[in-house]
Amino acid sequence: MKYSLCIGAYPGKDEIHHLEKIKEHGFHGLEYYAWWNLDDLKGVAKEQERIGVGISATCTKFISLVDESLREAYLEGVRQTIEACRILNVRSVISQTGNVLDGVPRDTQRQTMVETLKRCAPLFEDAGIVLEVEPLNGLVDHAGHFLQRSDESVDVIDQVGSPNVKLVFDVYHQQITEGNVIRNATGYIDRINHYHIADNPGRKQPGTGELNYVNILRAIKGTGFEGFVGLECGYTIDTDEAIRQFKDEILSQVE
Repeated sequence: MKYSLCIGAYPGKDEIHHLEKIKEHGFHGLEYYAWWNLDDLKGVAKEQERIGVGISATCTKFISLVDESLREAYLEGVRQTIEACRILNVRSVISQTGNVLDGVPRDTQRQTMVETLKRCAPLFEDAGIVLEVEPLNGLVDHAGHFLQRSDESVDVIDQVGSPNVKLVFDVYHQQITEGNVIRNATGYIDRINHYHIADNPGRKQPGTGELNYVNILRAIKGTGFEGFVGLECGYTIDTDEAIRQFKDEILSQVE
């Protein structure tokens, strides 16, 4: 498996500093969410080549998937994101779903999402990029977010029916929403493109809460998964020290 850090792991530092730290720690990629905040995409691409590590995932523009009136805006955001990914050589694009719409039946909102994703699918297939839909917890961090459960998320992906539309499975969010982490994280492996990890409660680095990340990561690895696992977490201690602890106390027992 490959491991990535997320922008913000080193507060106040830019993407180049993050990439250099990722290389230093022997990790494999950076998740940089808002690509549109990068002033010079081609310049970043050159720095990635120099450092030997690049951006592994970014996000779409934050536009609702469940609001049919925003479908064309979402698709335009996708087109812009794919062009940015072409320059940066990014192969994973994360999409949130938007919040539940009051007064609109849930089935209608779900089918709106499926139809929009079906229209996106050929664009991602042609580009060789995977669009990743992300369920988020509504109890602590994202009240009202439409997709929260693994089973409903998988149903959406199955209805879309494209190899280039999958899920990012966030262990932290799914622990809060439904628990049963290892069964869901491995049982849906063919619909998952990459994982996010953080401990619960607190959303800090693995090893600070209730989740047994040795067992979780061993189980994921046991499926044959070779993609990215991203540390999408805060840190209770110096970031470099936290990463060293993660490697020494968790990854050393997984690999």
